[in-house]
Amino acid sequence: MPEPKKSTAVVLASGGMDSCVSIALACRSHDPALLHVMYGQRTEHRELMAFHAVADYYGIDRRLVIEMSHLSQIGGSALTDANIDVPKPGGAEGEIPVTYVPFRNAHLLCCAVSWAEVIGAVAVYIGAVEEDSSGYPDCRESFYQAFQSTVDTGTKTDRQIEIVRPLIDKTKSEIVQIGDGIGAPLGLTWSCYRSETEACGECDSCFLRWRGFLKAGVVDLIPYAKTPI
Repeated sequence: MPEPKKSTAVVLASGGMDSCVSIALACRSHDPALLHVMYGQRTEHRELMAFHAVADYYGIDRRLVIEMSHLSQIGGSALTDANIDVPKPGGAEGEIPVTYVPFRNAHLLCCAVSWAEVIGAVAVYIGAVEEDSSGYPDCRESFYQAFQSTVDTGTKTDRQIEIVRPLIDKTKSEIVQIGDGIGAPLGLTWSCYRSETEACGECDSCFLRWRGFLKAGVVDLIPYAKTPI
C-alpha cells in the first residue's frame, strides 16, 4: 500500500546551520519547497551556494530564489552596509547588535506565506532561535505568535498556514546535536557574516556556531581562518 502523500511546507533556507536542520525536520512530515532570499548581505553568494548544496543533498527540486535588494538600500545593518564594521562578539548585554537587519524576518515571512498560498502549503518553517542567538528582536517567540495572528487574518480562509519554528527554544549546541543525530549535512552550511572563502572566526555568528559545535562534541567541517575565542 503506497504511503499517503505528504502535505507541502515552505522552508525559509538561508544556507545556514539552523535552516539546514529545519529542512531536515520538515522532510520528516512534509514535502518541502525551499525559499532563499538574497538581500545584499556581505556573504550572499556563499550563502546561495550553501543553499543549493543542502537542497541537492536532500534532492529537493522545488526551489525559489528571490532578491530583496531594498533591504540593503534601506541599510542600517553591518550585514548590508560596507561602511558599518561587523563587530566581534561580546557587545553590551541586552544591546541589539549592528548585524541586526531591521525587521528582516517579517519581510522573509511575508514572501514565504505568499508562496505558500500559491502552492497550497500548509506550513512555513523558519529556523529562528531565541535563546542562543544574537538578541535580534525578530527572533523572539512573541514575534512569531503575533505574526501567526497576522497570517490567520490576512490569508485565505479555507486553510491555515502554520508558522513553524522548530528550533526557537534551542541552544546552538542542541541544534548541532539534533542535526548530527538526524544526518543533516551541517558541513555544507555557511554561517560567517564577513567572508565567503574561509569563515573569519571573529564575527558573532562564527563564535556562536563554533561554541555550539564545541559544546555538542561534534567536529565542525567548515574551514576557519582563525579559531574563535
